[in-house]
Amino acid sequence: MKRLLTAILLLTAGAFTLLTSPRRMTREEYILRFKEVAVQQMISSGIPASITMAQACLESDNGNSRLAVEGNNHFGIKCHGWAGDSIKADDDARNECFRRYTDAEQSFQDHSDFLRYRDRYAKLFELEPTDYKGWARGLKEAGYATSPTYADNLIRIIEDNRLYLFDILDTAQAAEIPPAPAVAEAPVEVQVTKGSPLYRISLERQVYNRNGVNYVLAESYDSYSSIAEEYRLFRLELLYYNDLKEDRQLQAGEIVYLERKKASGARHLDKHVVEEGETMYSIAQRYAIRLKALYNLNGMEPGDEPRPGTLIKLRK
Repeated sequence: MKRLLTAILLLTAGAFTLLTSPRRMTREEYILRFKEVAVQQMISSGIPASITMAQACLESDNGNSRLAVEGNNHFGIKCHGWAGDSIKADDDARNECFRRYTDAEQSFQDHSDFLRYRDRYAKLFELEPTDYKGWARGLKEAGYATSPTYADNLIRIIEDNRLYLFDILDTAQAAEIPPAPAVAEAPVEVQVTKGSPLYRISLERQVYNRNGVNYVLAESYDSYSSIAEEYRLFRLELLYYNDLKEDRQLQAGEIVYLERKKASGARHLDKHVVEEGETMYSIAQRYAIRLKALYNLNGMEPGDEPRPGTLIKLRK
């Protein structure tokens, strides 16, 4: 009788567990649920939808991982300068900090930002948007994952589930894909002719334009005073254009703006992920944005510096 009672209790407990435990999503169900999100991310960021979907399948165990279920984190992105909510999980070490999102769509958006606005992945955006194999191998080469089979795993998921079909967009959708970050950021050479009213610029130095602002690249022997004299500007005026108060010796290749910078970044350069060693000043100089405006855009106080991995807004 005791054995029969024990068996009944075990069967009852097992049935209760089946009724109360959430059912695991299959890969097919997961893809069906998020394929449109992946396609929209491709249109807005330029990352192949097949790559986004394959990474999500792999990193989240088809939406069944604890990070995905409890933290809406479908790509295993760690905190790295994250100011939002977080969730702890074991990875390379115990109790590491991972980002927690309000919903899955926010996770997909953050994944796109993580790739598009980090310098290490910039070259990937110069590939054809249908080149999922190039993207998979490029992610591995750029250090996205440590697994030696990471690229092969992505390619296998894409081909087994025909995810490459999501990369085929109609003409209107394809036209919305932004240019590669390197293309959007590339400086334009300014053709200065003799007699130009542009500060009576000398023809001995190439002038460039970024974000609608003209600048030159300093030589090692330059100072703000010498460049101001060369371009018929007041020294304090040139320092003001470059968010400085004191003159100093310049390093070769350093950007010196010849006119006031903008209040926001150029089109298609909406954000920037901070790398080791970068400061708010270096970011402001890189994108031709006034330093005070950059602080305001990000709700930061002058003098504050972001941690590596922080996402800095360049536009409203």
